[in-house]
Amino acid sequence: MGEERNSHMHARIIVAVDLAHPDQARALLGRATQLLDAGGEIRLVHVLEEVPGYLAAELPADIGQRRRAEAAVELRAMIDPKLDIRMVHDVRHGAASGQIIQAAENSGADLIMIASHKPGLRDYFIGSTAARVIRHARCSVLIER
Repeated sequence: MGEERNSHMHARIIVAVDLAHPDQARALLGRATQLLDAGGEIRLVHVLEEVPGYLAAELPADIGQRRRAEAAVELRAMIDPKLDIRMVHDVRHGAASGQIIQAAENSGADLIMIASHKPGLRDYFIGSTAARVIRHARCSVLIER
């Protein structure tokens, strides 16, 4: 018999972070710490959308590395070193929903947490990211409002 686990606790949680909404990301992270099993891991995932080719031609060659480094610094700043919780940060490139799902599968996550944004033109696309994650993820997905 396996040990009995509280069904509301999770061993590995992916927290999808939109760095354009840091307060929302911090709230999501706080909630994740409450849902994490002792000895579990939280992985903060931020996805840099690909810059379209016609724009990339106008940008410095190292812009991708700089954006990645800046995002890593911002994710690290969200991790409270006083918390005795294993947290890692993961900056990825590509389509947000696919990369979030890939991060979950690579790390064996049993929960993906993602914020649902207030409706608005820009946030319509982020909302569709959440919808695609729900549709394709193999683990539980928690949408935080």
